Amino acid sequence: MASARDTMPFCDPSGICLTVVVLGASGDLAKKKTYPALYALYHRGFLPPNLRVVGYARSALTDEDLRSRLKGFLKGEEDSIDKFLASCSYVRGEYNGSEGYEKLQEILLQREGEMMCPSQIVGRLFYLALPPSVYPQVCTGLRHNCTDLDNAADNPKNWIRIIVEKPFGKDLQSSEQLADSLGALFPEDQLYRIDHYLGKELAQNMTVMRFANTFYNSWWHRDYISNVQITFKENFGTQGRGGYFDQFGIIRDVIQNHLIQLLALVAMEKPVSLHPDDIRDEKTRVLRCIAPATVEDTVLGQYVATGDEPGYLDDPTVPPGSKTPTFAACTLYVRNDRWYGVPFVLKAGKALNERKAEVRIQLKPTPASLYLSEGMRNEFVMRLQPGEAIYMKTVVKKPGLEMDTEMSELDLSYTKRYSGVHIPEAYERLILDAIRGDQQHFVRRDELRAAWAIFTPLLHQIDEGALTPEPYDIGSRGPASADALLARAGFEKGAKYTWNPSASM
Repeated sequence: MASARDTMPFCDPSGICLTVVVLGASGDLAKKKTYPALYALYHRGFLPPNLRVVGYARSALTDEDLRSRLKGFLKGEEDSIDKFLASCSYVRGEYNGSEGYEKLQEILLQREGEMMCPSQIVGRLFYLALPPSVYPQVCTGLRHNCTDLDNAADNPKNWIRIIVEKPFGKDLQSSEQLADSLGALFPEDQLYRIDHYLGKELAQNMTVMRFANTFYNSWWHRDYISNVQITFKENFGTQGRGGYFDQFGIIRDVIQNHLIQLLALVAMEKPVSLHPDDIRDEKTRVLRCIAPATVEDTVLGQYVATGDEPGYLDDPTVPPGSKTPTFAACTLYVRNDRWYGVPFVLKAGKALNERKAEVRIQLKPTPASLYLSEGMRNEFVMRLQPGEAIYMKTVVKKPGLEMDTEMSELDLSYTKRYSGVHIPEAYERLILDAIRGDQQHFVRRDELRAAWAIFTPLLHQIDEGALTPEPYDIGSRGPASADALLARAGFEKGAKYTWNPSASM
């Protein structure tokens, strides 16, 4: 299967003059995710010695101000943190106009001009830790002012790459408009649309597990699988960020991007190689086979005050009377030979009874079973968080003199099997992929278009009031109608089994 095309030409970290520019450096995303991920890569030796991290934002900060803000979010030995922070600097500038970007370009050129070896590779990674509404003006400023590397050796291996964060629009039309504006400035191979769920350890294990083990393929289709659930649950509400969340709702915020990407990994066919485009070709192909989501196969919910806990509408940042859903469950169908008729239920919600993200594949009941196994359906589960694990629910004989059966599991719990092994955060992996030029775990434009096509008709109907969120209590499993939706999809909840992880979380 492997070929010369399969392996990306990753460069030796010591042979590159790398500058990471974090635009929006004074914001929450930068200090909580971007800089900690960069530090983790630096601390573990994955970034080159010739590294500079330049923060750019409108706030009036000095280099020392930025370092002071960041220090509390970096975890590790103080010596290592201080060395990393010494490579961090700050440039103040506006996001529109050219003055700030001209100043940034001067700093970049001065740094790159000081290289000891003119043949050294120059790499610039621009990370837009900013709202998508400013992407067009920021990318315009970068394109017209910060793309001239001015390297005397004119090394063809030099590169410029742009990481942009979701949400990529609010529907198909706005997504395409944003893609058009960015595409007019930078080619697709320079744009890295980040969905951090694609950087999670278990999401990355999906293709390895499926295509490196023969026995999975024998039952990974509609003849054996009854239904698939892909679930995202949080046990907390908007926590004062309801104003932001209310612009999007749970479908745009979680389901249309994170969960649909997991569905694509579950349902895709085997790619012809491990080249990023071959993998994304298969993901796009399966997304294009999915019928658009419908109101009839969707349940919405909104959490309400429960005891002393305030409801969604009690958040002062949420508009009064908002109908924005904080919970959604919808059933999708993949119209191809492998999956025809198998319901895929995507479910996400806030203020629920637990925090978890998982893929649960429930198999059909054993025909003409010899044993009493009612309510004991085989399930294959990949838990992305918390406590990464892969386990298979299976019927076994209960120890003792009687021929009693019970559910148990074949269990790979990462906290036990890989005790002491560092499992990187999603942002660490994805930033390193971008530096290496590997777009496998980033969303391509046609892939994004296919995902929006699935949900845009439903979202427009919801916006027009065709479906009203049902109230549900904080700490519950969500609206009761969601259980009815699962039942229609053929899901059978086992009454005699609770998964006990083999190591504590």
